Amino acid sequence: MKKLFFSAFFCIYLVLLFGCNLNNTKKDAHRIAIVGLGIESSTFSPATTDEEAFRAKYGKDIFDKYSFLAPDSTIRKSADWIPLIVGKALPGGIVTNEAYESLVSQTLDMLKDNGPYDGLFLDIHGAMSVVGIDDAEGDFISRIRSVIGVETLISTSMDLHGNVSEKLAKHTDLISCYRMAPHEDYMDSKRRCVVNLLDRLESGKGKPAYKAWIPVPILLPGEKTSTRIEPGKSLYEQVPVMTQKKGVLDAGIWVGYAWADEPRNHAVVMVTGDNLEAVVSSAEKLAKQFWDDRKKFKFVAPTTTLEESLKLAIKSEKKPFIISDMGDNPTAGGAGDVTYTLNEILLRNEFKDSDGPSLIYASIPGPDLIEKALKSGVGSFVEGNVGAIVDNRFSGPILLSGIVSAIKTGDRDAEVEVVVKTGSVNVIVTSKRKPYHYEKDFTDLNLNPRDTDIVVVKIGYLVPELYDMRGDWLMALTPGGVDQDLERLNYKRIKRPMFPLDPEMSEPNLSARLIELSNK
Repeated sequence: MKKLFFSAFFCIYLVLLFGCNLNNTKKDAHRIAIVGLGIESSTFSPATTDEEAFRAKYGKDIFDKYSFLAPDSTIRKSADWIPLIVGKALPGGIVTNEAYESLVSQTLDMLKDNGPYDGLFLDIHGAMSVVGIDDAEGDFISRIRSVIGVETLISTSMDLHGNVSEKLAKHTDLISCYRMAPHEDYMDSKRRCVVNLLDRLESGKGKPAYKAWIPVPILLPGEKTSTRIEPGKSLYEQVPVMTQKKGVLDAGIWVGYAWADEPRNHAVVMVTGDNLEAVVSSAEKLAKQFWDDRKKFKFVAPTTTLEESLKLAIKSEKKPFIISDMGDNPTAGGAGDVTYTLNEILLRNEFKDSDGPSLIYASIPGPDLIEKALKSGVGSFVEGNVGAIVDNRFSGPILLSGIVSAIKTGDRDAEVEVVVKTGSVNVIVTSKRKPYHYEKDFTDLNLNPRDTDIVVVKIGYLVPELYDMRGDWLMALTPGGVDQDLERLNYKRIKRPMFPLDPEMSEPNLSARLIELSNK
């Protein structure tokens, strides 16, 4: 007992003598806060997003989101990290004002209680629309500045489909965005954002001397600007080349978010660094190349009507023939419950017999059917309404009937998944909308997508695992909150002229605008 008492006393003595260092950081490490809110939210969808959808993480649980901040990592040991709140939501409809204000208030309160800070890692997407607020991310960062002051270094990580307003550019000091679409480099990009912050703090260089910002009047969907194909591939390959110039810290091209109607919705090029000529020339070169290439952008896969997509898929001998139900893509902000495509599939005679072409439809929310399936169980006949709870503009709810072949509970997004077999179609019905990205999403439901004739997913460009799995692929131009035919959307507030809505517009001014430093 005496030995135990002495050991405890000695540990307390060491803490008092040398200070508490729970993160195993350097003695004089810089204090860096971590906060963030992220979502793509379509203003052309009737859906809304509440606070619960952000699944906010607090405190040390935030470290789990970033592999480069593992306990034994060099970066983790290089600073005194203060993780406060990071909330990320599945893309969806406009965020309610109540949800936004609650999350922002929590962020500001925690920043007040845990300061001061040398740096702040701000993890956002850049396409959050909020009821009653223009430029939500600009509002968010300006309110953060009101708490932490103008001297703290802010390094902002973004999706390339986000929007960079002048306000956001003003209040951030460092800024990074993904360079690949699909976003296979998302973690590398966040790491670069943090490494840049650490380098500027440890070197004592602080805020970069120059921030060049160029709005480019182009508004294109991600499915037309993928870096898998030209000209997006070559355009984004120029970004790291610019960062090799002496005096350039980071560079980015933001395609912007096409499915929200705010003045900030357009492409942007931004470059930061300490050499004026290098920063300006790099930004202007990227902006000019983007503009010059504007008419070359095309869909990353062949596109056609849903009817034609189904005809071609039925005729094809390649498995699986994947059809992207693009207009209601929940990974871009669609409501995820538009029944237009499923309704057309179930009406076709080819799929009404169990011996017809095998098809998986992923997926459609249907709480009514889910409740009945849970009561009756696997192997039972079930009938219930699915879809069109949120977005019924293009097709109403479907009374789906069939045999329950699988039930899975506990999914993070879907909550409950039920597979209903009707004719030759396996319909995945969910409690809440869920995008299906991985083979395991299907095999967990006893479905084999590789051996299925046709797989229909509510996605735009295919994520890597589905892309590698495809036998063939078409993107169907279906309606919904993220309609790829931008001319069918009723834009009222974006800045005009805008390509491609105004294809014959005159040459824009693509000269770099120097954004004032955050402490000026």
